[in-house]
Amino acid sequence: MPELMPFLKELIRAPGLSGHEQPVRKIIAEAWQPLVDEISTSRLGSLHALKRGSGPEPRPSLLIATHMDAIGLMVTGVKGEFLSLSEVGGVDARVLPGQLVTVHGRKDLPGVIAQPPAYLLPPDNNNGPVHLENLLVDTGLEAGELSKLVRPGDLVSFAQEPIELRNDTLAGHTLDNRASVAALTACLEELGGRRASWDVWAVATVQEEETLGGAATSAFQLHPSLAVAVDVTFGTGPGTSSNKAFDMGKGIVLCMGPNIHPGLFKAFKELAEKLEIPYKIEVTGASSGTDAYAMQVAAEGFPTMVLSIPLRYMHTPVEMVSMKDIARAGRLLAAFAASLDDQFMEKLKLD
Repeated sequence: MPELMPFLKELIRAPGLSGHEQPVRKIIAEAWQPLVDEISTSRLGSLHALKRGSGPEPRPSLLIATHMDAIGLMVTGVKGEFLSLSEVGGVDARVLPGQLVTVHGRKDLPGVIAQPPAYLLPPDNNNGPVHLENLLVDTGLEAGELSKLVRPGDLVSFAQEPIELRNDTLAGHTLDNRASVAALTACLEELGGRRASWDVWAVATVQEEETLGGAATSAFQLHPSLAVAVDVTFGTGPGTSSNKAFDMGKGIVLCMGPNIHPGLFKAFKELAEKLEIPYKIEVTGASSGTDAYAMQVAAEGFPTMVLSIPLRYMHTPVEMVSMKDIARAGRLLAAFAASLDDQFMEKLKLD
C-alpha cells in the first residue's frame, strides 16, 4: 500500500461523481489487490474486497463500507460560450464562483465557474450568493467548438489541487468520503500482520451521495454478520455549534442512535478506551445520513455501526481533515476486526 498522504491525494484528484465512480474505483482496486484474497465489482459498481479469516467455515463476516462517490456538477445546457449547471449530490453553491473545474465532455476540458455581474442577474438573485442555476462554466472555447465537445448530461468535477496545511492536515475537494477510503485501506494493511478469525469485506460503495444504492445492494449480496459504515462528520469551524461539530485531530467520532446497534457501539467504545484512541460521541436521533441506514435495513437487517472522521467545510472544494484521525480510524477498525471471535454474536445485546 502507498503511504497514506500521497494515496489520499491520488484519491481526491480522481473524478468519480455519484453514479460514475469508475475512475476512482480503479485506483482503490489497485491499492487493495495485494491486501486481500479476492476482489470483485457489484452490479451497481461497488468494489468488494474479501480478506478471509482463519476460523472454521462457515465463517461470520464483517462488512466495512466507505463510499467512494463524490459530489460535483452536471451540464444542463450549452449557452453560446458558456455551460449551465445542476448539482450531483449536495453542493454548497455559495463557494462555487471562481472555482477551478474539469468538464468531462468528449474530452476533458479545464474550466472556471463564473458569476455574472449583479445587474445581469434575475431580480430575485441580485443580492446575496448567486444561485447555482445562475452560475456558468467558462472553458475559454468559442461557441461552435464548445457545442461539439460538451453536451447536457456531461459531468463537471472540482479541480482544486489538494493542499497540505500545518499540524498534519490536508485540504481539498472530495475528502468526503475518500478520507474514509484511506482509513479502510490502512485497516487492511494492518490486518495483514494480524490474525483474524472472521472474514472481512472491505467495500467501496457507489451512489451514497444520491441513493445509498451501493450500500443497500452490497449488504444484501454479501449478507454480513455485522456492518460498519465509515464516513465523515462535521468538524469544528467558524460558527459551528459545540454539540454538533467535533475537533479535528483530537480523535475519531463514534455514532449512537436508532441507526446504530447499541451492542456494537459499546464494543467500539470499550475497544477505543482499551487502545487509548481518543474519541467523541455523536448522537443522531434519526438516520445517520450514511451508508449505515441502507445496510441496517437490507434483507432481514444487520447490526450496524458508524465510525466518523471530523471534517471541516463539508461539501465544498476545500474540505479539511486531520491525517491523525484517519490513521486512528484505520487502527480501530483493524483492532475490532481482529478481536471478533466465534462467541461475539452470542454476546451481542440490543440493550
